[in-house]
Amino acid sequence: MSHYDLIIIGSGPAGKAAAIQAGKLKRKVLVIDRKDRLGGVSVHTGTIPSKTLRETVLNLSGWRERSFYGRSYRAKEDISSEDLKTRLHKTLDYEVDILEHQFNRNHVETLMGSARFLGPNEVEVATHSGETTRLRADKFLIATGTRTYRPKDVPFNGRTVVDSDEFLELGQLPRSLCVVGAGVIGVEYATMFTALDVHVTLIEPRESFLDFIDRHTIHEFTHQIRENGLDLRLGSPIEKIEDAGTHVEVSLKNGRHVRSEMLLYAAGRMGATDTLNLGAVALETDHRGRLEVDHKTYQTKVPHIYAAGDVIGHPSLASTSLQQGRVAACHALDTPTLAESPWFPYGIYSVPEISTCGMSEEEVQGRGIPYEVGIARFRETSRGHIMGIEHGMLKMLVSLKTRRLLGVQIVGEGATELIHIAQAVLNLKGTVDYFVQNTFNYPTLAEAYRIAGLDAFNRMPIPEEYKVARPRPQT
Repeated sequence: MSHYDLIIIGSGPAGKAAAIQAGKLKRKVLVIDRKDRLGGVSVHTGTIPSKTLRETVLNLSGWRERSFYGRSYRAKEDISSEDLKTRLHKTLDYEVDILEHQFNRNHVETLMGSARFLGPNEVEVATHSGETTRLRADKFLIATGTRTYRPKDVPFNGRTVVDSDEFLELGQLPRSLCVVGAGVIGVEYATMFTALDVHVTLIEPRESFLDFIDRHTIHEFTHQIRENGLDLRLGSPIEKIEDAGTHVEVSLKNGRHVRSEMLLYAAGRMGATDTLNLGAVALETDHRGRLEVDHKTYQTKVPHIYAAGDVIGHPSLASTSLQQGRVAACHALDTPTLAESPWFPYGIYSVPEISTCGMSEEEVQGRGIPYEVGIARFRETSRGHIMGIEHGMLKMLVSLKTRRLLGVQIVGEGATELIHIAQAVLNLKGTVDYFVQNTFNYPTLAEAYRIAGLDAFNRMPIPEEYKVARPRPQT
């Protein structure tokens, strides 16, 4: 029976980062994945496909140029599902090839099959060839990610009523689309297809959505997506979903109905842990199939078994999963490493993008911190005007007492790239003075930081050390 220093179950971002780290530490490591190819949900049905789809939609539709050439402008007429899938498959093939190369270079072994625990240090793997093998390891990392949530009362058929995995294999573009669930996945797909001029209705049973984002930022975002043509229905619980063959009929409890050619159900995901036989190692999950861990080490309550990535819940980002996997591997293999930075960026790849880092205005108020706000509009920057950006906002929160940056929220073009400036200043405990003192390339969208910084700075008390004594006039 083969024995390893570390066995990793799952090859998504957390599993990938952990495996490469273990390989660089020259440990014997094995990655097990239940799919036919490496990469996990992130590469095949999650992060990479949805972001690839977004860029393809914006490029082919000519979305970014419409402020110059009008709403009817398109870079390509008659966009088909095959246009979208061609680029998608090229990107996925490239991602898998790179991952396989990284594993080979770092001597990471792989095994494709379904793993289940037999005991504290033993797993059984049912391979795709029908064989079963048993393996032992000193340490384990569970990085199995999540799977779609499929309620029994939703008539999924893989054609007109689909989940977010099936949605990527569209046979043809629908003329109308109903998206159920205004979480990150639902919002991203709903706004993407609005950019394709598909009539999209986004239904969210709650009165609000994306509640972890600053409310002012969400208000700005909501205004933009509605102006783009998206029909947003908040506070509308669903009573019934019917597959009528040629269309889908959604009945809401408020008496309204929504009819569309296709329905995407995107209301939540479940931890992919149900086949791991966790009872054999005395581990339990919550009602969503997620594992509880120590967020400094990523150990479960069984010390030699770790978990990282979406399977441990919020924030469920590919970026944070990469960090979690690396830290978990280092701890499991008794190797000191740098602690994770306290502030990380959150990115939502909708149309327009949203990205935040640090505290929201609601959090600042909840902590009772006296603060000032600085705002910059992208259309007021020269680069924004050159690019034809009509909307977009950068919001900066600054402490009145210490002048330190407390948080930044961005909605608009390039938000997920621009946010890293805020991340650096936050983690270095920088102040609003940084944005006022420093020169930014001109013209750039990043200049919005200086504009927002000055907006806040000009309303704040001037520190004594900034006041320069005027020389007395000579007599």
